[in-house]
Amino acid sequence: MNSTTLHHDRDQLLAAFRSVRGVTEAIAAPLSYEDQCVQSMPDASPVKWHRAHTTWFFETFILVPEMAGYRQLDERYSYLFNSYYEAVGARHARAERGLLTRPSCEEVAEYRAHVDNAMERFMTHETSRVFAQAAPRIELGLHHEQQHQELLLMDIKHALSRNCYDNQYCDSQYAPTSGASNTARALEFTEHSGGIIDIGASDHGFSFDNEGPMHTALVQPFALANRLVTAGEWKAFIEDDGYQRAELWLSDGWGTAQREGWNAPLYWEQIDGDWSTLTMHGVRAINDEEPVVHVSFYEADAFARWSDARLPTEVEWESVTSDEPIAGNLLDGSAPLTSLHPRASTTTQYFGDVWEWTGSAYLPYPRFTPAAGAIGEYNGKFMSNQMVLRGGSFATPESHIRSTYRNFFYPHQRWMFAGVRLARDVEPN
Repeated sequence: MNSTTLHHDRDQLLAAFRSVRGVTEAIAAPLSYEDQCVQSMPDASPVKWHRAHTTWFFETFILVPEMAGYRQLDERYSYLFNSYYEAVGARHARAERGLLTRPSCEEVAEYRAHVDNAMERFMTHETSRVFAQAAPRIELGLHHEQQHQELLLMDIKHALSRNCYDNQYCDSQYAPTSGASNTARALEFTEHSGGIIDIGASDHGFSFDNEGPMHTALVQPFALANRLVTAGEWKAFIEDDGYQRAELWLSDGWGTAQREGWNAPLYWEQIDGDWSTLTMHGVRAINDEEPVVHVSFYEADAFARWSDARLPTEVEWESVTSDEPIAGNLLDGSAPLTSLHPRASTTTQYFGDVWEWTGSAYLPYPRFTPAAGAIGEYNGKFMSNQMVLRGGSFATPESHIRSTYRNFFYPHQRWMFAGVRLARDVEPN
């Protein structure tokens, strides 16, 4: 990772630590202990596990190696809450995290408090030399926890979708079009000349290792849509038999759609001819002007073909957004439950609302080298068989996203907050 900002200032880093850790607890607060223990599929994790794993990260990579005299609350947690770090040691099977009724939610809360207290002492009293050495990993841990805040919301939504009794995460602050028009702007394509451009993160500010190194890339002329694809436009795709026309689909996508019985985005349901969908606030009638969400790469690619368009490459997307301000429907750390749903908008929606599938495979940039040790496992070893998404969603913390950010998922996955922006080729002058 690159980090040249917060770690120079103890007070700033400590304030950021308190804020991020507090947001995680605020997100978990509406959930019962039973809610926090369930695992609805192997790709998801229980809320309790997310809370413990993000705590394990600080303990494992900061406190154990750097803080003299630190004592673990329970050494068994090293095994239970390791996610995928081979260099750290053995771990509990991912698909069986929902079987962990112990430790209890109360004990996980005690674990978080134990580590938080130790981290506060470390950041306040540790020597300048040791603190400076650990600070980049602390900042990485904060961004890691912000990733898990969105994962937590993705996972609990999927778990609640399997609950026929009450599937609302919260219902008090649903405002799907707050601050925006009820009518999405007309779909238009803006042409861009392309050229040789710089791509990737600079050495200023935090970035994950997979965002660099900065390098040049050749971009052919292209056109990019001025907004996200809406739910109403997706209805037209469905009505035109988009899910039944093999010619629109990649072979693997067609096979997946047939095997899984896809006929609409995840969580959509048609009742008496009207489409509804599950939101974080319960089942709602679909607003045609809101961005479509919960579609796989395969569906996004098929929709783009149906639209006589394609998905943008990640280089195209970044070339357009690199100078855009980070603003949009993102998770607000001061009030994390205010929206939690994509909104119709009159803006370009480059950041927030939904992650945008690109047509780019998740691969290393030229001259990419993973960091030494276990931290090097963070991103690099996943650079195969996945596709890149850009821009963030309504569940992405605002302080976490940037134009160089490379999210990645497998092309068949749909439970993340993913949508579509279209692109087209342009003939060179």
